[in-house]
Amino acid sequence: MKKLILFAMLSGLVLQASAYTERNILQHKATEAQLKEMLITNQKWVPYPTYADRTAWDKLTGDWKAQYIEKGEKRLDYAWVTVKATDYIEFERSGNRVIMQDPYFANRAALSELFMAELAEGKGRFLDQIINGVFYFCEMTSWALSAHTVQVQKDGRALPDLGVDVFDIFAGDMGSLLSWIYYYLHDSFDKVDPEISRRLRHEIQHRIIDAFMKGGFGWMAENFVEGKGTINNWNPWSNCNALLCFALMENDPDALAKEVYKSMVSIDKFINYSNVDGACEEGPHYWDAAGGKMYDYLQVLYYLTGGKLNVFDDTQVKNMGDYMAHSYAGNGWVVNFADCPARDSGLPSHIFRYGKAINSPVLMSHAKYLDQVKGDILPAGCDILRNIETLATREEFSQYSLERTTTPFTWYPQTEFCYIRDKAKGVMLAAKGGHNAESHNHNDVGSFILYKNNEPIFIDAGVGTYTRQTFGPERYTIWTMQTNYHNLPLINGVAQKNGREFHAANAQLKGGKTFSLDIAGAYPAEADVKSWVRSYNLNKGVLRITDKFALGSAKAANQVNFLTWGKADASVAGVVTVTVKNENMSLSYDKNLFDCSVDEVTFDDPVLTRVWGNVVCRVSLTAKKSQTAGTYSFVIK
Repeated sequence: MKKLILFAMLSGLVLQASAYTERNILQHKATEAQLKEMLITNQKWVPYPTYADRTAWDKLTGDWKAQYIEKGEKRLDYAWVTVKATDYIEFERSGNRVIMQDPYFANRAALSELFMAELAEGKGRFLDQIINGVFYFCEMTSWALSAHTVQVQKDGRALPDLGVDVFDIFAGDMGSLLSWIYYYLHDSFDKVDPEISRRLRHEIQHRIIDAFMKGGFGWMAENFVEGKGTINNWNPWSNCNALLCFALMENDPDALAKEVYKSMVSIDKFINYSNVDGACEEGPHYWDAAGGKMYDYLQVLYYLTGGKLNVFDDTQVKNMGDYMAHSYAGNGWVVNFADCPARDSGLPSHIFRYGKAINSPVLMSHAKYLDQVKGDILPAGCDILRNIETLATREEFSQYSLERTTTPFTWYPQTEFCYIRDKAKGVMLAAKGGHNAESHNHNDVGSFILYKNNEPIFIDAGVGTYTRQTFGPERYTIWTMQTNYHNLPLINGVAQKNGREFHAANAQLKGGKTFSLDIAGAYPAEADVKSWVRSYNLNKGVLRITDKFALGSAKAANQVNFLTWGKADASVAGVVTVTVKNENMSLSYDKNLFDCSVDEVTFDDPVLTRVWGNVVCRVSLTAKKSQTAGTYSFVIK
């Protein structure tokens, strides 16, 4: 496959985008009957110390032991917060989901920190508060969020229905956290009162295990049809959580085989949907819960079968890991098309383990670089698997020393992502084709991001705080989702349309320096565009953008927009100077063809402000005359 992608890079070969292929790599490794013979039962697969082995835990936690205990001590008098009925209902009333999430997540964080403190110390000092947290969550009607109960419950309401077990991504998180707690502490609970363990097992069984086996959740992709809908990070995220619940709670060999095999069938759907080129259409932030969670799933499956079920040598699995190294721009910035935040480079230790599993020096050296930039970070949070895996591989990771390198270009021919780097000039271009029904999609086919010395200058804003509108019918009324707030044209005054049928054509990389595609197909009929071939050429630090177009009619002036971080100065006709920190870039255009305007886009959404501050600039170049055919040229240097 690597040879195929290289050929595509050098020759300009165009491959079919986003083709769902029934590869079923896990099912081809084992039938259910074969799987049953591979499975290690009764939790003997767990590769970590027992709770009673304090010497091993002292070695495992090392100099982080005191930090875990300190965090737990701060939770010894934690007051468990009630998630009120009106907190759920608020999602229906205003679209606000945070009012329900914040107390829920605060309780979850407290329980996680108490549990990690008890594992580190092992004296039973945190048990009473852990029991309080366990019973608090057992008493909750649902572990799902208000934003997700509305999607599953037949009445479409947010308040949890006592008769409906909603297995969303966060119910899965809670299930796996509580399963780890049960595995390590149920003997200690029994010394206090056996009802604690009995109740905990009951809740995990019916909320997660039974709910999974009953099925019917969209993320499971049980009835997925190619071309209709997406299979996104919910699938590997939820399947990994489900697998951990099975592996830590199920002691019946027949039931365990059925449960694990069903999850294998489901996660195969995600791998089938993902492109063999390895790109994550949701971006690096979501990779952590998409390709990154697929890795976690495959690692647990590896443990659970004693290494007999192993697909880490699969080309697609390798490509899905290396994507994170290639999509890093520098200084904490990543290529952030769609809803992906621009600053989220992942967890270094987790990325390292993926790299080790697939034997990728590219990914392992990238992880080491991130670790050096971020520093030694205490593995915390509710993801106990990652916490303990980080502890278990810390020494090996610390000793890894291969230096990170970057490639001049990376071309994902199926997803149609293209990255071109000019290392000597400190410039990186990221551009995309694809279609407008990708998971977390913006209407952005053909857009680009440009970095100078690891700082984004021409940008994709990303997404603000999630609300009901973010994933509802009003999604494309949000400015960050719209074509005219991306580095793209409005054709005949018309923006791109959402939907899989709105896509690029003939996307290709030529000579490692020129990316071109026809974006006409991303616009609806009212744009009346026959072709709009956009070409990006990055050479010696200069980006040349060419738009060659043919329209059926000229009904309104075309407008080419650019979104910038920092100040955009258009005081000199024909040139816009963009300044970000100490970096300057100039956008040159034909002043005889365009009128130029600069608008400041201000916002106070905390998700956006922590990345960009409270303002970005939109440069709009509006054609002075309407024409049915022509060529526009822009130079950024």
